[in-house]
Amino acid sequence: MYPGGHGPMWDLAEDAHSIALIETMLAAGKPVAAVCHAPAVFRHPKAADGKSVVHGKKVTAFTNSEEEAVGLTKVVPYLLEDMLQANGAEFTKGPDWAPHTVTDGLVITGQNPGSSEAVAHALLKVIAERKPTALCCVLA
Repeated sequence: MYPGGHGPMWDLAEDAHSIALIETMLAAGKPVAAVCHAPAVFRHPKAADGKSVVHGKKVTAFTNSEEEAVGLTKVVPYLLEDMLQANGAEFTKGPDWAPHTVTDGLVITGQNPGSSEAVAHALLKVIAERKPTALCCVLA
């Protein structure tokens, strides 16, 4: 699970190891969860077909209106809602600051900090349903 905070927009979203981990996890049938600003990690990972791993998936993240409310639309390198839509995702959102969680296959996302607990529960549910032999993988 990738936790939120603005940091992932600059570091984890651009980190080759993080990108490879997400691609490997999803290709292996393992879930990946991200909450608040952490869905930034879905900026670059690609599926086997070369499309974004969120292409055609329902997702959520910190919304444009929430970013505007905290006065950081000119500070962040991009707006998550716009980036996810540009990657082909179907962006969903609840009211600003209200918990909102989306599970679409192996991708689990939460809109804001208030969504953290629901994202954790959704991740545990997906893990329990899949009964994986290992929760993670080793990257070469």
